[in-house]
Amino acid sequence: MTSYAAFGTLLKAGDGAGSETFTTIAQVQTIGGPSLSQDAIDVTHHSSTNGWREFVAGLRDGGEVTFDIQYDPAGATHDAGTGIINDLENGTLRNFQLVFPDTGSTTWSFSGIYTAFEPSAPVDDKLSASVSIKVSGQPTLA
Repeated sequence: MTSYAAFGTLLKAGDGAGSETFTTIAQVQTIGGPSLSQDAIDVTHHSSTNGWREFVAGLRDGGEVTFDIQYDPAGATHDAGTGIINDLENGTLRNFQLVFPDTGSTTWSFSGIYTAFEPSAPVDDKLSASVSIKVSGQPTLA
């Protein structure tokens, strides 16, 4: 089994154009998700074998992608004019790519909206922010 270091993983945001161009979100540190899940619908009935609950698959959810950045208030991918804050304030649905540093550059592609932006400015550390994207629709792994 092959193992890979996570260093070099990229999170990219699309520009929404017809021939979409993806730009790497600057200074991303830790990335989590997408956090896929599926509802389980209880279909247990009085004749269920030996009184065991029975389930069928329900709706699936792409969950969230969360990440931390070294926040640059004037940085193009972070700022209120064109970046994360602008998209959050406007409810922009955007296409994203999460590109892994494996030999095939495996990519999760998904659409989503920013749902959280929380800056942090400790006196003894860097300016940073925690960001969340709610996945809309089916993420595609290729």
